[in-house]
Amino acid sequence: MNVGEAVKARILQLCQERNLSINKLSHMSGVTQSTVNNISGRNRSATVSTIQKLCDGLGITIEEFFHSELFRNLEQELK
Repeated sequence: MNVGEAVKARILQLCQERNLSINKLSHMSGVTQSTVNNISGRNRSATVSTIQKLCDGLGITIEEFFHSELFRNLEQELK
């Protein structure tokens, strides 16, 4: 798994835990739905500031976002 896939999986995991749709998360965080869809869809890339806004909407810290097994043992980006 690479970091983009892990970010996508974590967003979906947090939404599922809170019974939130992507649409609801976008409203809560102030991030456009198209941006959230791109992260959780084909693009799989997010800026740190976008992740921070999503965390604000979820009521968690960015540290809590990345404190997940999903981010352990990621593939190296440089090979």
